[in-house]
Amino acid sequence: MSAICLAQNVVEDDPDMLTEILHDILVGEQLTALFQPIVDLKGGGIVGYESLVRGPSNSPLHSPSNLFSVAARCGRLLELDLLCREVNIRAFARQGLPGRLFLNVNPSSLLEPGFRAGFTRQFLHQHGLSPQQVVIELTEHYPVDDFEVTRQGVAHYRDMGFAVAIDDLGAGYSGLRLWSELQPDFVKFDRHFIQGIHGDENKARFIRSLQEIAHELGCKTIAEGVETDEEYRLVGGIGVSLGQGYYFARPSVAPPRHLHSLQRLQPTRENTCYLPRRTKTVECLAQTMPAVEPQVKVAEVGDMFSSMANLKTLPVVGEGDIPVGIVHRNTFMEIIGSRYGRDLYGREPIVKFMDAEPLVIDKNQPIEILSQLITSAGNFNALDHFIVTDKGLYAGIGTVMDLLREITDLQIKHARHANPLTLLPGNVPLNEHIDMLLEEGGEFVACYCDLDNFKPFNDYYGYGRGDQVLRFFSRLLVETVDSQCDFVGHIGGDDFMVVFQSGYWLERCQSLIKNFDRDVAAYYDPKDRLKNGLWSESRTGLPTFFPVISLSIGATVAADGNFSSCHQIAAAATEVKRQAKKQQGSVLCIDRRNEKQTFKVSCDELSATLMKANERLV
Repeated sequence: MSAICLAQNVVEDDPDMLTEILHDILVGEQLTALFQPIVDLKGGGIVGYESLVRGPSNSPLHSPSNLFSVAARCGRLLELDLLCREVNIRAFARQGLPGRLFLNVNPSSLLEPGFRAGFTRQFLHQHGLSPQQVVIELTEHYPVDDFEVTRQGVAHYRDMGFAVAIDDLGAGYSGLRLWSELQPDFVKFDRHFIQGIHGDENKARFIRSLQEIAHELGCKTIAEGVETDEEYRLVGGIGVSLGQGYYFARPSVAPPRHLHSLQRLQPTRENTCYLPRRTKTVECLAQTMPAVEPQVKVAEVGDMFSSMANLKTLPVVGEGDIPVGIVHRNTFMEIIGSRYGRDLYGREPIVKFMDAEPLVIDKNQPIEILSQLITSAGNFNALDHFIVTDKGLYAGIGTVMDLLREITDLQIKHARHANPLTLLPGNVPLNEHIDMLLEEGGEFVACYCDLDNFKPFNDYYGYGRGDQVLRFFSRLLVETVDSQCDFVGHIGGDDFMVVFQSGYWLERCQSLIKNFDRDVAAYYDPKDRLKNGLWSESRTGLPTFFPVISLSIGATVAADGNFSSCHQIAAAATEVKRQAKKQQGSVLCIDRRNEKQTFKVSCDELSATLMKANERLV
C-alpha cells in the first residue's frame, strides 16, 4: 500500500490520533517551507516563489491535503493558515530570495472570528520584508459563500500594499465570479488545463480565451504545472505572462535563484513582428552602474544620490550578483527628502523602498523583444531604466531612451519591406533569411502557400472581405509555426511562404490545413456555405461554380547543400506548389531531393497518411 493511501486511511479511521498529531505540529511549529520559482515566460528570469508547506516526513499529515483536511475537521484551519504564513515568511527572509513571495491564504480565514488583521504585515516587518514583496494567493479549492466579506478582506490587503492572486482558476467552486468580484493582480491557470495543452485544442482554446480576458482586465497570468518544452512554448505563444512547474524547478527548501537552462528559451514574438537573426542585442544598451546590496541603509543610498547628480537609478543586487530590485531617484528622494524622512527611514534597509519588480532582461536578447516588454508593460517613460543580466547575473543598466534610438532604425527598415495588410515581412527579408540559412548550412523546409479560388471570392464579395481572409490566414500561419525559429512571410496577394526550422513541420502543415478548412467557410454568406461554394464569372466570362477556398502547400526540403541560393529554393517551391494546385481541395505536396510525394490532406485517412510520410522522410 502506498504512503498516500495509508495516510488517507488513517485520516478516515483514526481521527483522535490525527487530532493529537495536528496539535503537536501546531504547538511545535513542525512545518517545513518549500519554494517553487515563478518564471517570466518572456524574459526568462525568476520573478518570485510560491511558498508551500509540508508536515513532518514521518507523519500521516505530511501532505498538505491531509494536513489541511484534518485542520478543517478540528476547527483549527485559521491557526494552521497563520502558522504557514509565519513559517514561509521566516524561511523566505532567511534565504534572502529575490522577487516576490507568493503566499497561499485560505479565503475562509478572512471570515474566521479569530482572524487577526495586520498579523502578516507585522511578521513581515520583523523579518525585514515589505508588503510590496508579497502576493496573497487565494486558493479556489474552498467555496466562497460571502463575496462581500471576501472582497473587503482583499481590499484590506491591498490597502496595506499586498498584491492579490487567485490560485488554481478553473479547479474550484467560484471560478470566474471570484475573478470578477476580486479583480486580482494575478490569476493562476489550473494545471489540468496546462498539462498536455499542446495536444488538446480544447484546452488551448480555453486558456486562450481566459488570456484575452486577463489582457482586457490588466491582470497577469500564471500557467501552473508546466512540465514539458511543448507546454512551455504553447502557453508562452498564447501570451501567458508567467509559468510555474517541474519544467523550471521542483519545490525545494533551497530553491534556485536563477535558471541556467532557460538561456535557450526565447520569448515569443507578437503575430505581426519579424525578428531578423542578425539584429542588435540588449548588450549594446548596457551601461556599467554601481549597485547596492538589499541590506544597505536608506541613508547611505541617499548620500549616493546626493553626491552623484547624474545617477537616476540604483540597482539592488543580492547574493551571487542576482538583481532583486531597483531604486528610482525621483521616488526615493520624495521619501527621504520629506520632513523627518531621513530620521524616520535612514536606518531602514533599502530593500523596503526598492521597486521589487524591475524589468530584467538578458544581454543576448534581441532589442525588439525588449521593446515589446516595455510597450506591453504600459508604465515606462523616457527616464525609466531596466536591468541587464548576463546568464542571470547583474551586468548593467539600460535606458529606454537609448533603446528608442536603436529600435527606430530597425523599425524603419522592417516597415519598408513589410506587407501593409498583414504586416508580415515581404520578399526582401524573406530572401535574406533563406540566404542566411543556406550560408549556415542547416536543414530547413520552405513551404509555398497559395489560396485556391481566392480571386473569384475576392471578385464576388469585394476586396474588403478578401482582405479579411488574408488576415485570417496570416494569423493562422503565425499561430501554427514555432515563433522561436520559424519564419512567416507574405509574398503578395494570396501567396505566403513559411520557412520551418522547428521539428514536427509536417504535423504543423497538417494542423494548418485542418484549421483552414474548418474556419474559412465562415467568410462566405450562409447561402453559399450551403452550396459549399459560389457562382461567379470565370476568366472567359462564363458562369462557373467555384468551391470554397482551399489551401495548396508546396514544401521543399533544403539539406546537404542541395540548394545554393534563395532563388533556387523559390523556383523549386513554386514548382511543387503547382503540383499541389492540380489536386482538388487542400493539398500538401512535398519535394525532397527530386522525390515528390503528394498527400490529399482533406481525406479521412489524414493521420495515417502523414504517419507513413514521416516514416519515409526520416
